[in-house]
Amino acid sequence: MTGFLLRRLLLAVPTLLGVTVVVFATVALVPGDPVAAFLGPGAPPEARAELAARLGLERPLPVRYLSWLGHALTGDLGISIADQRPVGGLLLPAIGQTLVLTAAAFALVLVGGAMLGAVGALRPRGPLGRLSGAATTLAVSAPQYSVALVLIAVVAVRLRWLPAGGTHDVFGDGGFADLARHLVLPAVAAALVPLGLTARVFRAALGSVLAGDLADGLRARGLSGVAVLRHCVHNASPALLAIGGLQLAYLLEGVVFVETLFARPGLGRLLYDALAARDLPLVQGGVLVVAAAFVGVNLLVDTAHAAVDPRTRS
Repeated sequence: MTGFLLRRLLLAVPTLLGVTVVVFATVALVPGDPVAAFLGPGAPPEARAELAARLGLERPLPVRYLSWLGHALTGDLGISIADQRPVGGLLLPAIGQTLVLTAAAFALVLVGGAMLGAVGALRPRGPLGRLSGAATTLAVSAPQYSVALVLIAVVAVRLRWLPAGGTHDVFGDGGFADLARHLVLPAVAAALVPLGLTARVFRAALGSVLAGDLADGLRARGLSGVAVLRHCVHNASPALLAIGGLQLAYLLEGVVFVETLFARPGLGRLLYDALAARDLPLVQGGVLVVAAAFVGVNLLVDTAHAAVDPRTRS
């Protein structure tokens, strides 16, 4: 297991370096003049030159990348142009909000996906199995933005059961219950598509194990149905881990749109505003954090997969 972890860590290093190259080049080569976007087209040449020098825009792109990478390795992601504050200080509270939403959505994905998949595998031709299949198909097919808008229009605006956006009521106490109420709709909107994919993959994996020699052997030994199911779920769990890890990485990126639509002060909303303001240091820092989180999640999923299924360590 130690050798497997070392190999994965060594592979993560060049991956992260490649991520930094792609992030910096993509943001730096976006069309438009960030100086003009921030100062306006009528800014005096002296102010334009000063801002360009502060951003290092007069230097060649490779030199700018190496300088940015050197500072990023020490935790210095630069100064935001719009807020005139360190990028790290702006990212930390936004990352916390994004992690809360991602964790809530991921819990829905794992629990709902496992339950729907198990029901479909146990009763594939029964009413519950057909209902499970229809629910997963609907979840996979429904566009995320449409689901979010329907939830806002029906649950928040018409029925007034839950708030449509933000993280707490203006005149609320700001406690856990208040935060949870504001978290329900964005978590459901973010989790719907990953939940459907997870349920379909787990249903196929569990159904294959239930119809295989392992389940027949356990039944022949006189084990109860619950015991047989427990052993089969254990053998199908690597598939749940694999698809769950992929959906967690998808959620880290997919909540960007959800946070913007539900007006949550997370990383997605911060990046959206930074792109609109052409705040390059903040955009580069935010995208780097998301990309690094994606690589880290994949590393954790590979480790968990190897712990559950030793055959994958080789």
